[in-house]
Amino acid sequence: MKWKRSERLVDMTRHLLESPHELIPLTLFSERYESAKSSISEDLTIIKATFEETGAGKLVTVTGAAGGVKFIPKMGDLEVREVISLLMNELSHSDRLLPGGYLFMADLLGNPHIMDCVGKVFASRFSDTEIDVIMTVATKGIPIAHAIARHLNIPVVIVRRDSKVTEGSTVSINYVSGSTRRIQTMMLSKRSMKSGQKVLITDDFMKAGGTMVGMKHLLEEFGCELAGTAVLVEAEHHEEVIFDNYLSLVKLLSVNEKNRTIVLSEGNYFLEGGK
Repeated sequence: MKWKRSERLVDMTRHLLESPHELIPLTLFSERYESAKSSISEDLTIIKATFEETGAGKLVTVTGAAGGVKFIPKMGDLEVREVISLLMNELSHSDRLLPGGYLFMADLLGNPHIMDCVGKVFASRFSDTEIDVIMTVATKGIPIAHAIARHLNIPVVIVRRDSKVTEGSTVSINYVSGSTRRIQTMMLSKRSMKSGQKVLITDDFMKAGGTMVGMKHLLEEFGCELAGTAVLVEAEHHEEVIFDNYLSLVKLLSVNEKNRTIVLSEGNYFLEGGK
């Protein structure tokens, strides 16, 4: 099949978008389209310019015998603020208020478009950070973890609070919940991670940060390193927050169960270095 340039451009763009952070050798495109590498390079120049002009991301060229091109998804500040504004608008509805100051978020976590946007927001921020694995706690953090993983092109590991036969041997730890101060347990299959891996942890909601501390301690049991923390919604806490250095999109400032009011603000995403 002889590919026209327009056909090559469409197919190459699709391939790059479906394989973020993956180094693709020019020979793959050259052989696929039966075209000279010089022609492929010209096509990639067009795609690179389009990605940058539209804010979709950037195309990185790696020179040398083992070189190629790599697509890095990116989101501009304006797009990020639009996603945060969407989340705040959705979360401000009074019927989301649950006892204990929590918000009902299951519908947002199950919305593929919103989760894809959230995933790209966090992946954009951590695009230059070396990350091997994303970790979350079952169950509500799973959609967020997979959304981020989709744009960073890395695997997800899921921490559980009870043992599953299908998990095999596990490593378990006890930790103190930051909000209730109760001792809880979390566990992870020994086959989930390898020593030395750099891990991004994420969750849907964070109060004092006890769950995050638990995951951090679990990483230490595996000999892994914390590379970053991504939180969809953090709660304003008058008590001491026991976990810091995290990135959040939305902050829950206050709730009034009697008046059914919810007060939200932008999270710390745009603060220097997060929190």
